[in-house]
Amino acid sequence: MRTIFVVDDEKKLLNVIKKYLENEGYSVRMFADARSALKHIEGEADLWLLDIMLGDDLNGYDLIKAIKEKTTVPVMFMSARDKELDRVMGLEMGSDDYITKPFSMRELVLRINNIIKRVYDEQGDSITLYDEYSIDTKKRTVTQKGQPVALTSKEMDLVLHLLHNKNISFTRDQLLNSIWGTDYYGSDRVVDDLIKRIRKKMPHFNIETIYGYGYRLT
Repeated sequence: MRTIFVVDDEKKLLNVIKKYLENEGYSVRMFADARSALKHIEGEADLWLLDIMLGDDLNGYDLIKAIKEKTTVPVMFMSARDKELDRVMGLEMGSDDYITKPFSMRELVLRINNIIKRVYDEQGDSITLYDEYSIDTKKRTVTQKGQPVALTSKEMDLVLHLLHNKNISFTRDQLLNSIWGTDYYGSDRVVDDLIKRIRKKMPHFNIETIYGYGYRLT
């Protein structure tokens, strides 16, 4: 059974989300503020569902930063803020999806199901070696000479996508569709930012820039 951690300061909404997710077969843990959620960053969560505005001195952006510093657990934002800048900022910080309030519970469940399936049902060989890196495609972990490399969920998605399609060239739009989905309407600069972060963390993971086109792993 997968476990979803939900953080929102609206108690009524928390209870409705809990009911729907439990009916879907998930275990749900609820938090009404960021500080209580922070104590469980390294808990048993398989996915975090975060509101952005939480009514105290910490918000969803603070939480995702803390989550991504210590885990590769996927994160989904929900917010009444529907500005493109908010969506892009959430994605650039490593979120896997963004849903705008008010939303239907069925859409929320479908989006969560899609993230869980993509992140935890990865197929293929478990361990792949690339240069100095050992990449476990099922556990979604990377080590370099035995030392763990801390990647966000989106960084791991792109590493695996390029690894499984070595020497194949992709445009930015193709990478956007593969990593963020076809319903993402933000700027393709998130691809460049993601590549930049991976290069910094994995300098021997040879992502080649194809000027005027996109990227490929060689």
